[in-house]
Amino acid sequence: MWDERNASPPVDRGNAVGLIIFVQGVGILLPWNFFITATQYFNDRLSENYSSNSTSFHVHKYNYDSWMCLLSELPLLLFSLLNSCLYQHVRERYRVAFSLVAFIFLFGLTAALVEVEMDQDAFFIVTMATIWFINMFGAVLQGSLFGLVGLFPYRYSTFFMSGQGLGGIFANVAMLLSILSNSDSRSAALGYFITPCVFTLVTLLCYLLLPHLNFARFYMNQSSVYEPETSNKLLKDSEIKVVSQVPNHLRAKELLQSNGVMKEEVRLTAFEVFKKIWPMALYVTCIFAVTLSVFPAVTVRVQTVYVENQTWAKVFTCVCCFIVFNVMDMVGRSIPYLVQWPGENSRFFPVLVVARVVFVPLLMMCNIKNSKLSVLFSHDAAFSLLMALFSFTNGYLATLCTGYAPKLVHNKDAKTAGSLMGFFIFLGLAIGAAFSFLLCTVV
Repeated sequence: MWDERNASPPVDRGNAVGLIIFVQGVGILLPWNFFITATQYFNDRLSENYSSNSTSFHVHKYNYDSWMCLLSELPLLLFSLLNSCLYQHVRERYRVAFSLVAFIFLFGLTAALVEVEMDQDAFFIVTMATIWFINMFGAVLQGSLFGLVGLFPYRYSTFFMSGQGLGGIFANVAMLLSILSNSDSRSAALGYFITPCVFTLVTLLCYLLLPHLNFARFYMNQSSVYEPETSNKLLKDSEIKVVSQVPNHLRAKELLQSNGVMKEEVRLTAFEVFKKIWPMALYVTCIFAVTLSVFPAVTVRVQTVYVENQTWAKVFTCVCCFIVFNVMDMVGRSIPYLVQWPGENSRFFPVLVVARVVFVPLLMMCNIKNSKLSVLFSHDAAFSLLMALFSFTNGYLATLCTGYAPKLVHNKDAKTAGSLMGFFIFLGLAIGAAFSFLLCTVV
């Protein structure tokens, strides 16, 4: 059997670890993607003229899209902070496994409610509570997995981020099939919400398999403290006495060689890690704040100019808003696997991040009925092109940020850096969701 203490890592046979990390990326955003893509179903149920055969899109007093975004991102933000405390006291495998089991239960509850007649206010409250709790567990899951992925080489971060992009496409295709199916809307919705239950179970099984693969175990053990006898073997007899005087809780989880002498190094605090990665943290916050300020609360209000084509009118939002966004977002997340430009210290990086703000007014001036703004981009193709550029830059720049951050610190602090980046992603999402309320009053 391969020895985990070897200096060089084993081979990732069949790219199995990459595939598992990709699957984790898909599963981690299933709650967000399925609830955000099901906006038509929830808006129909909350509309005054809801019926079992309703397929039209409604904008109504509940403002589901903005509330869904806000009540998704607030628990993500709050409980990602809690996760930074949990990871020291609760083992990662328990945090991840319990969160995935909670996903299965809450998706099952949502599927069951499809067949339950409820008052609109009660349905809205139960739905918002479900969104809160599912994202509460999602925060713990994402923080744990971001930290885990930060231990692996850079290309595994791109697998993880690409998986998140595919998760959106997975939800979009499921919704498109449910819209085009001949079954009534309730039966279609029931099948739609059962789908993530099955895939979440697959995600859980893949995660449980990960520690049994030699390649994964090599990098996961980079964060493990060396056993005292192992450390002593690496030191000269004259150095053992010095090292043994260091308290055990300050022993580093890796040994660094300096001037031919092996020395142990103290793990940095979260604040010290933040001081090293703060540019990437700031960039990723800005990226997602801009994205969530208009997507989906504003973009779902854009309508097709071909209203006479009833079939296209039904699928327009799903295709041009959600599918275009998620496909191009995944493309953007995959490109850094081949090209990483600009570099982490490039002056062009912040320029590109700030330049994305221009998408906010441009998307608000698309074909939105009864908008207070002038419509400059009325055609479907113009809206699709803007969405493609908007989503591509979101995926590409966000992946660069999350890939660069763990590499700005030593391996022993990579997990902390990954978890911090997860927190700042949530912060950006929460800021963007809050701004969406304001922007919706304009359009």
